[in-house]
Amino acid sequence: MSELLGEDGVARCSWGNSAPDYAVYHDTEWGVPLRGEVALFERLSLEAFQSGLSWLVILRKREAFRRVFHGFDPERVAAFGEDDVTRLLGDASIVRNRAKILATITNARAIVSLDVPLDELLWSFAPDPEGRLRPATMADVPAVTAESKAMARALKKRGFAFVGPTTCYAMMQATGMVDDHVEGCFRAG
Repeated sequence: MSELLGEDGVARCSWGNSAPDYAVYHDTEWGVPLRGEVALFERLSLEAFQSGLSWLVILRKREAFRRVFHGFDPERVAAFGEDDVTRLLGDASIVRNRAKILATITNARAIVSLDVPLDELLWSFAPDPEGRLRPATMADVPAVTAESKAMARALKKRGFAFVGPTTCYAMMQATGMVDDHVEGCFRAG
């Protein structure tokens, strides 16, 4: 347990003690059940932007992402055109990656055309927490699960982009669809 203690004396998952921004995110958001179209669109988008980068980069740019993507309102983002893409590629306050920007717009359009609410669709892949083992260490936390693979397939089938099984699992962790707080972490239920 001593390896989980942060400088502030709080026992957290090891990554939660690696930077003050991580500690706040770990303590207040990561693993907390999240619902709602806008909130889930934001998390799905940010997890895609994180791909290949440190989550800390995304956390520190989150307010800028919210600003440039109009609060992650799917209707507004779905209406983005080439001028918006050019504007976003020129904005140093966010991660300027054309594929990820286009995926966010594509995903907004997919959300707008869904036949079920986004949170109903995403949460349908949450595994039953009953009988699920709590990870002993971060090494026991998977990057991909059968549920995240199924979610990625279903989203791609509905026209979503940049939603591989690893991105889907990270989003599942971030939004409380799974609880991967390790044994000894104060957030472990």
